[in-house]
Amino acid sequence: MDPNRCSNPQVIIITDKIALYPEDFYQNGLEIVTASTVRNHPAALNPRIKSLNYLNNILAKIEGLKAGCIEALMLNHKGEIAECTGDNIFLVRDGVLQTPPLDAGILEGITRDAIIEVAKAAGIEVREMALTKHDVYIADECFLTGSAAEAIPVVRIDSRTIGDGKPGPITRNLIERFRKTDARINSIAR
Repeated sequence: MDPNRCSNPQVIIITDKIALYPEDFYQNGLEIVTASTVRNHPAALNPRIKSLNYLNNILAKIEGLKAGCIEALMLNHKGEIAECTGDNIFLVRDGVLQTPPLDAGILEGITRDAIIEVAKAAGIEVREMALTKHDVYIADECFLTGSAAEAIPVVRIDSRTIGDGKPGPITRNLIERFRKTDARINSIAR
């Protein structure tokens, strides 16, 4: 615990390839559960720092896997929606795109920011606001975003169907627009 006692610092790097979820989940949506493990308190570790301190997220991921889900929703210390173990969350309710604000203790994701820009460009109202599990339960649509996931629909949470149980039209529209934008950026970068 005392870094001064480490006379010979070590760096360990573990690499892995980033893989998207299976294509079936992008077409049909995925099911998630709410983890009992709470997202780190933002005063303890700034969520804007993407560090190796992912213990809470790993524990929540294990909970999700044990429940048969590949992703799990995490609440913050106030009981509000924060994010999933590796992805940001978006809801659609009455045509409005909703997502937790940065002060909910979330990582300010690159893909999250891109989706917000794409939505605004498409004329979709975006609200960054405190959200509860109830908001997810009554959402018309839900999707997750992340560097590895890109944007992926969610159709069930905690055994409750979201909307009609299929990826919704706003979700599909934003995913298509994001992919077009992402393809343009990648072609410019090459």
